[in-house]
Amino acid sequence: MSYDLFIGDKTLSSWSLRGWLLFEKFGIPVTEHAIGMYQGTMSEDMKPLFPARTVPVMRTPEGHIVQDTLAMAETLNDRHPDAGMWPKDAGARALARWITAEMHSGFGALRGACPMNLQRIWLGFEPSDAVLADLARLETLWCQARTTYGQNGPWLFGDYSIADVFYAPVATRIITHKLPVSDMAMDYAHAHINDPAFLKWREGALTEDYGDTFKGSYQLPLDWTPWPESLWS
Repeated sequence: MSYDLFIGDKTLSSWSLRGWLLFEKFGIPVTEHAIGMYQGTMSEDMKPLFPARTVPVMRTPEGHIVQDTLAMAETLNDRHPDAGMWPKDAGARALARWITAEMHSGFGALRGACPMNLQRIWLGFEPSDAVLADLARLETLWCQARTTYGQNGPWLFGDYSIADVFYAPVATRIITHKLPVSDMAMDYAHAHINDPAFLKWREGALTEDYGDTFKGSYQLPLDWTPWPESLWS
């Protein structure tokens, strides 16, 4: 038996991307199910998953329901200790948990002003002081992880870990909104958006049709251009 994973739109749902990467990047079998976030069916689709009310949601082979990506990550790490989801080194593991938790609970300005969108590059976006402060904090955390533990690879702690899962949507925001970051941060963003797992996810995003506009905060009053693969290298 495998796990079941219930996710929202691949174009827009950053939390769903995190949940999916927890399985895809660590080789854990899962069956994927779509929840109609923007199709008017979300409440009905979520009824079998009570008391969960947001995506992603995981159902274990035993039928246990787990909402929230951090809870999902720790549950999967407990159940699959050989999957290498956290760094082996104790110091690296402690820092990885720290910066994962900070991503999980923080960076509200960046999230609010720069929603994930895997179909558009916004032109002329001007980040606020609060967004710039969030970007500066990202630079601090990423630099600390990469210079201390990640010298041997493109990821924060050398090998891919749960920490990278949680920062994957941030990488897309940097590209989508053309945010001003250092070469180090841009290299890290490119590692994410060129990763085979991410490319597989975005193939699904390209099948989603929103017509001419996106709803709510996903529609910015800016010109835009499609997100071509030529921008990913």
